[in-house]
Amino acid sequence: MDEALSEARKALDKGEFPVGCVIVMNGEIIGRGHNVRETTSNPTAHAEIIALAEAGKKIGNWRLDNADAYITLEPCPMCTQALILARIRKIIFGAKNSKLGACGTVWDMINDPDNISHPIVIQGVREYISIKLIESFVNSLRNKSYE
Repeated sequence: MDEALSEARKALDKGEFPVGCVIVMNGEIIGRGHNVRETTSNPTAHAEIIALAEAGKKIGNWRLDNADAYITLEPCPMCTQALILARIRKIIFGAKNSKLGACGTVWDMINDPDNISHPIVIQGVREYISIKLIESFVNSLRNKSYE
């Protein structure tokens, strides 16, 4: 999770919403990403999507059956479905996403019986730091509005 937090800090440094993700297989990071929606003007440039693409490219296969995703914030519906379709084994996240969380907080896409896979979900890992990064981002926006 420390590596995912490092990715989230990269997003924060770029003025992006601070979410980071790493994909790990057999103890090795095979994909990493952080949000770059604003800097790329790409609505799908979420940390998870970028990390999944890098992981698939690295191993030469989109099926990531034995891989785990470490994410600083509970994934949105788009990212949750991408993780399911990639057949990720575990989704480990830090903070709950009270607006768009699709791993149980707002929606429970994981346990949909029609899914092709059902990743194990572990929540609350390094939650405090994940929340602090988000608070830092929100505070920076507030400070800009007063300038």
